[in-house]
Amino acid sequence: MGDDEVVKLHGHWASPFSARVLWALNLKGIPFEFITEDLPNKSELLLQYNPVHKKIPVLVHGGKPICESMVIIEYIEDTWPHTPTLLPKDPYDRALARFWVQFAELKGPSIWMVFRSLGEEQEKAKKESVEMLRRIEELCSEKIKGDNDDNKFFGGEEIGILDIAFGGMIVEWYDVIEEIVGVKLFEPQQFPHLHQWVKHFKQVPVVKQNLPSHHDLLLFFKAIRQNLIPST
Repeated sequence: MGDDEVVKLHGHWASPFSARVLWALNLKGIPFEFITEDLPNKSELLLQYNPVHKKIPVLVHGGKPICESMVIIEYIEDTWPHTPTLLPKDPYDRALARFWVQFAELKGPSIWMVFRSLGEEQEKAKKESVEMLRRIEELCSEKIKGDNDDNKFFGGEEIGILDIAFGGMIVEWYDVIEEIVGVKLFEPQQFPHLHQWVKHFKQVPVVKQNLPSHHDLLLFFKAIRQNLIPST
C-alpha cells in the first residue's frame, strides 16, 4: 500500500471530535494512522489540509483531506459502506438522522460556553445546555424506549451516526466540564433515558477502548480553564 493510500487521521486524544472519527474508523475496521497534533502549535500539514478553520480532526485518504467530524463520518460511510452501517438506508430515516446531527452541531457548543464563560453569559449557556439535553432525552425515549425494547442505541441494536454525534458531546466530556465548572446539568433524574444510553454506549468495546480517561481529561481541561479564566 502506497503512502497516499494510507488513511491518516490528524487529531488529539482529548478531542471529542477526534473521538467521533476514531469510533467510526474502528467500528468499520478500517486501518489508519493517528497523527497527534500539538493544538497550540498546529503543524504546517494540518494548516495546509484545513486552511479554512485550521482545526482537527482531518481525515486524509488517497492524499485528499476531509474536514469536520460529522462530514468525515458520512465520507467513511460512503467510502466503506460495509457493515456496520452508520446511516439508515431508508431515505426518510436518513434525512431525520441528518437533521439531528445538525441539531447536535448547532446546540452542542452550549456546554463549551459553560466551560469558557462566567456570569450572565455562563447562565445563558447553562439554560441552553439543559434545553438541548431535554430535546435529546425526548428523542432518546422515542428511539430507545419505544416499540422495540431491544434497541439500545439511536441507530437501533448497533451504533449509528446519531450515537457518534451525541457521544462526542455527552459521554465523558460533559461530566468533566460539570466537575471543573462546579455545576450539575446532566441529572439522572431529569434525563433517565439518556443516562441509560450513555451506560450502553460506554460498554461498546470500540468506544471503551477509544475513550480518554476521566482523570486525564480533567487535568487537561482544568489547565485550559485556568488559561481562559485565571481567577478560577
